Amino acid sequence: MIQVYSVLLGFVVVFHGASYASAQGPVESGKTPVLPLLFEDDFERVEADDAKEQLGNGWETNSKKRAKGNKQVDLKDGALWITRHPVADHGVSVVKDVDFRNAQIEMRFRLSKGDDLGINLADMKEKTVHAGHICVARVRLNKVDITDLKTGPMNLENRNLKLAGKLTKQQKNAIGKKIKTIPVKLDADVWHTLLVKVQGDQMSVQIDGVDVGEFRSPGIEHATKSRLRLSVGKSAVVDDLSIRGTL
Repeated sequence: MIQVYSVLLGFVVVFHGASYASAQGPVESGKTPVLPLLFEDDFERVEADDAKEQLGNGWETNSKKRAKGNKQVDLKDGALWITRHPVADHGVSVVKDVDFRNAQIEMRFRLSKGDDLGINLADMKEKTVHAGHICVARVRLNKVDITDLKTGPMNLENRNLKLAGKLTKQQKNAIGKKIKTIPVKLDADVWHTLLVKVQGDQMSVQIDGVDVGEFRSPGIEHATKSRLRLSVGKSAVVDDLSIRGTL
């Protein structure tokens, strides 16, 4: 009787402990810990005035500054449609402010030929870089680029030298090492799933459930990322976006 009671008591303790852990912190999904949910959007809404960008849920864009106020982002068919206007002097930036250090950013996306979608992370308080740029994963139909922007092309010293045409060959080579390019082959005009993860100094990309690649670089480990930018050079469609993360 004593032995049976001990086993039963042990079972109760273990079971209770497992329940408490799943309720209080990250849970396991396969080998990847799932981080706490910080933000999500299914874009299942419409704008009151379809001629204007009224995205709601805390989203902002650069259309007023970069596209002379012309509409570049639209809520349509329960998704977010992003298209650069012909007068725009810069790619489209669709912005959501969320604070995290490590993150799992997930969404569905659709690209046509020549399109791209950047998952750009920024810290607007970081003054050593242009426009807060920290790191980015940019997806095209034929490749994925993962870039450490903080210590690479968006570092103010590097950027200013490039604009002045004064980068040395050695400096160009050093900046080139801050970018990793991974070939992919994605079908155009169909939905894909995307998962971008940042953990410490590593940024990784998964598309349609398959690991595409990862890149380690010191700038990625920047302590505070406070802004997600969906960065689009031509056009892209996004849906079912979520941000999970920890500080």
